[in-house]
Amino acid sequence: MSLGSLAWLIVAIAILILFGSIALLVYRITKPLKNVLVDADIIAREADELMANANTLLVDVNGKVSTLDPAVKAVADLGVSVSDLNSATKNLTGKARSSNASKVASAFSTMNNMRKNHKSKAKSSSTATEAATEVTE
Repeated sequence: MSLGSLAWLIVAIAILILFGSIALLVYRITKPLKNVLVDADIIAREADELMANANTLLVDVNGKVSTLDPAVKAVADLGVSVSDLNSATKNLTGKARSSNASKVASAFSTMNNMRKNHKSKAKSSSTATEAATEVTE
């Protein structure tokens, strides 16, 4: 065997060792990757089931919300009605106060006049009784 063929043999053996180590490295890398792919497939299936459950739940919630919509609208209308009633009550009390204020004032003045008349009559009758008692004595 010549020196050139020995060199080619060494190069061939080195290339075989290099390819063998690369193949071993690729095998060691792909083995955990297969586990990762299996795990990813399991996760994808579970995610699909979860999405299906979420879609079912959303359909159920949407149905219940559509059932509650009339009740919510009725409560909103009731709130508006109560607000209108409060405004009307405030307006009515304001009008009643302004009209009653003059009526109350006139009633008080009438009562004061009646009281004054009663006091003056009481004074005149008391002076008449005092004069009558003086005459009899």
